[in-house]
Parts: sequence; C-alpha cells; structure tokens
Amino acid sequence: MMKSVANVVLNDFTNDSRVLKISKSLVQLGFETTVVAMHNDGLLEEESLGGVAVNRIKLRSRPWSKSKPVQIIKYLEFLVRAASRFIKSDIIHCNDLNALPVGLLIKLFGRNKKIVYDCHEYETEINGLKGVEKRAKKLLEGKLVRYADAVITVSDSIANEYSKLYNITKPHLVLNCPTYHEQKKRNLFRDKLDIRADQKIFLYQGGLSKGRGIELLLEAFSELDSDKNVLVFMGYGPLEGFIREKEQQQSTILFHKAVSPDVLLDYTSSADYGVSFIEDSCLSYRYCLPNKMFEYLMAGLPVLTSNLFEMKRLVEIEGIGIVAEENTVEGVRKAVESSLDQDYDVIQRNVFSARKKYCWEDQEKVLKEIYNAI
Repeated sequence: MMKSVANVVLNDFTNDSRVLKISKSLVQLGFETTVVAMHNDGLLEEESLGGVAVNRIKLRSRPWSKSKPVQIIKYLEFLVRAASRFIKSDIIHCNDLNALPVGLLIKLFGRNKKIVYDCHEYETEINGLKGVEKRAKKLLEGKLVRYADAVITVSDSIANEYSKLYNITKPHLVLNCPTYHEQKKRNLFRDKLDIRADQKIFLYQGGLSKGRGIELLLEAFSELDSDKNVLVFMGYGPLEGFIREKEQQQSTILFHKAVSPDVLLDYTSSADYGVSFIEDSCLSYRYCLPNKMFEYLMAGLPVLTSNLFEMKRLVEIEGIGIVAEENTVEGVRKAVESSLDQDYDVIQRNVFSARKKYCWEDQEKVLKEIYNAI
C-alpha cells in the first residue's frame, strides 16, 4: 500500500525550491505526497505543481492584526487545522522548527506515524534571534527533536552541532543543490552592459538586502587597482537604489534588473565568477552552504566566497574558486585581484567535475535512504 506524506511548511509555497524538489522526489519514490502550506490572497487552496499536490490552509484569523499575541493565535489555528486535516498521513515531513509541532500533534493522536524533521538552517542560531525567544526556541527544539524518526540538515557543521547539542544521532545531510544541467556559456552581460572581453565578470545574483555583504562588495570593487574585474548585481531588494548610485560613480560596478526563472541560467552563465558573500553575523550563517553556491556551479561558474567554514571548505576541497582571507573590504579586494593570477581553465574544469557531485540527483539518493529506513 502506498504510504502518504504530508510535507508541512509555514509559508504560502510560492517560492520554496527545496520543499518542491523534496516533494517531487518523494512522488518519484512512490509516496503519495501533499505539500501543506499557508493560504494567502490570490492563491488556490488546492492545486498541483509539477505533479505535487498542494493544500493551503485558510485561516479565519488571517485578517486579524500582526501583533505578536495575534500571530501566536494564527499559528495555533494553523497547527490544529493542519494536524486535523492530515491526521491520516503516514509520514509528516516538517520543514523548520515551526512545522515540527504539527508532526508531533499528528504523532500523538495517530498510530505508527513517522516524523522527518528538515532543518533548513541552524534554527536556534539564526540572525537576530536572541533573549527569551532564543531560549524558548532552543528549549522547544530540544524537547521535540527526540520525537523525530529522522533529522535532516543542510551542512555538515550544523549536523555536528545538532548531534552535540541534543545528544542525538548525527542528522542526515541533504544539500540545497539544483537538478543537474549542463548549461552552455552565454555572453548576455557583455552584450547588454558593454563589458570588454578582457574584463572578468563577478556576478552577485539574488536578493539585494543587508546581511549579504553587499555594502562591503561595493566598497571593495570601488578600490580595485584596475578595471580588469567588474561586479554585476542582478536582483531586487531594498539596496537596489544604493547600488544604482554606486553604478553612476564607478565603472567597475554594474546593475541588471532581475530576470525570469526560464532565462536565469542564460544570464548566470554569462559571468566568469559567482559571488556568495554571507556576513559572519550568527552561527547559522557561519555554518551555511547557500544554494546560490550550487546554482553558480551548475551554471559553470567558479565562486568567490566569504571566509566562512563550510563555504571555504567546499571551495578549497574542490578547487572551484576564491575565498577571501578576511571578511573585510581589503580581504575581498585582494581575493578579486588574485583572480587575475589564477588558471581559469583549470578552475572551470574543477567546476564541471564538482557540479556532477553537487546536484539534486545525488541528494535524492540520501532522501531515499532516509525514507526507506523509517
């Protein structure tokens, strides 16, 4: 008999690639899978996305205020509605800590239910979490994680931390990798932004917000000794205006508006390096392995990263780019200028080799082992 999986996530499931990839894989592995998400205006309560059933929970309390006490009421309503609607599910795949109580509630009132806890980051060490809220989350996670039949994390360092912190078996590692794709090299940025053939293009792709080293990158590229390296920002967010101002002042800084997903890889492959510069502002960031890094690799790009443990280890082991010695303006500047002395062809061959390992097809094998075991 086919086992059913409720893949629970506390967002509206309109832009969650990890949950979608896992759901598609579970369907292919023979599980009847439904993504359980939150409803928002303009979205269907029930639909199918990529062959995956989606059920969005509509809350009566949704129009209420966004004060903290009311947010708790909304959460409790989602918890009760989701648990009661999917009480018959055999396996509850809980994405992040806020979804874990849904799994526990179903397990308490159902028979032979299994819980998979999927931590998309170091849950109790995320940026800005502190004080009473941090202590409460750590206490909650410590109590609930013991009810999970399997725990998944997104980096080896986070897996080790969870094992030590809660005295549990080391969690499984399922990286945020894209599906395998051999992307052809394109030259869209050179054509559209008048970038010379002798200039190396460093691409920052994604959200333009604080905490991602954008201000530091802007300053570093404003202080280069030559114009042989240029930085292209492509995306949207609150720092877009600031970036456009810098573009007017510096020839080594350029901006391109965000593009649709169907042509994104064509643009990504038009750069020479992908930039993933996370600031060391919390343990969750320090131990992260951003999906952006793997997306750059899949597009054939070596990477420039900040000096954070997991990112540095991946780049150095695989020989796929440059790591700033220090997470400072000077550290970035030196890393960028050192790219002129590297054998780019050798590094790119390493990238082509690495992307065959760091693809979703390999992560799916781990997922299969986890689900077969429970």
